[in-house]
Amino acid sequence: MIPFGGELAALTTAICWSFTAIFFSEAGRRIGSFRVNAMRLILAVAIYTIILLVTTGRLFPEDLNSRQVLWLALSGLIGLVIGDGCGFKALVMIGPRLTTLLWGTAPIMATAIAWVFLGETLQITQILGIAVTVGGVSWVIAERRFTGNNQFNLAIGHPDAGSLLRGVLLGLLAALGQATGLVLSKHAMLDCGGTMDALPASFLRMLSSMIMIWLFAALRGKFVDTIRGFRDSKALLYAGGGAFFGPFLGVWTSLIAVKYIAAGIAATLNATTPVWIIPNVVLYYKERVTSRAILGAIVAVLGVALLIIGDEILRSI
Repeated sequence: MIPFGGELAALTTAICWSFTAIFFSEAGRRIGSFRVNAMRLILAVAIYTIILLVTTGRLFPEDLNSRQVLWLALSGLIGLVIGDGCGFKALVMIGPRLTTLLWGTAPIMATAIAWVFLGETLQITQILGIAVTVGGVSWVIAERRFTGNNQFNLAIGHPDAGSLLRGVLLGLLAALGQATGLVLSKHAMLDCGGTMDALPASFLRMLSSMIMIWLFAALRGKFVDTIRGFRDSKALLYAGGGAFFGPFLGVWTSLIAVKYIAAGIAATLNATTPVWIIPNVVLYYKERVTSRAILGAIVAVLGVALLIIGDEILRSI
């Protein structure tokens, strides 16, 4: 593993998710968040299948055991089906900026869950780094208040129309799902009878999540209706881009990160997405970058630096 490889993987995750937030938000406005979630899992599984067959010649590790499959499936259910399902609805309902602010609570949740479930503890510099990073990210995203435009722009009867309160609750549930899924994935890769690589672990999470969400669609009598989402070419294009940067590349790098660094630190670096999303919204939505946004980004970067090299700084004092 290269120096600071885990930290770099977590930052790569954040950058990938900055693209994903826009892709899935746009797709969800066209066809609804549930369809997008179901579509992107099929697309992600297809991408993983091709990559694994080309690079390893097999889809599953030879030493894969039932405990690893169980915990990865559970992490997929909590993180990718329930958590991301709530997150996608929030993206459409209250917009990317406020939703990503709520996702910023994931590091605190992940740190607490990893402490209880995995026995992970953090140094004082790491706790300070988490606080500074979350503070900087919150400063960036909290600049603009929710005006209700997102929900009023949705068509009458849109499946993701709702109130500010409902959107906030969904965003917090998404953060809890992300944090829990991350911790459970780490447990599966490291504590269930052998070490498992991040790529096949990600594939198993995606595959089990895809099966569960389409089974749920069938039980609700929405299987055919969900398939109709593929007819919208623009939504399919957005979902495809989101699937590449999110469920494939983003989830893969997030599992690389959590395998080598503490879950709380990985979740904190993942949560810098709102900083990386700034140039995306400037280019796509033509938003103006304010001095407050720039200052918040600088604070977040300082927090990231403290997380990565805080111990070296402390030893040099």
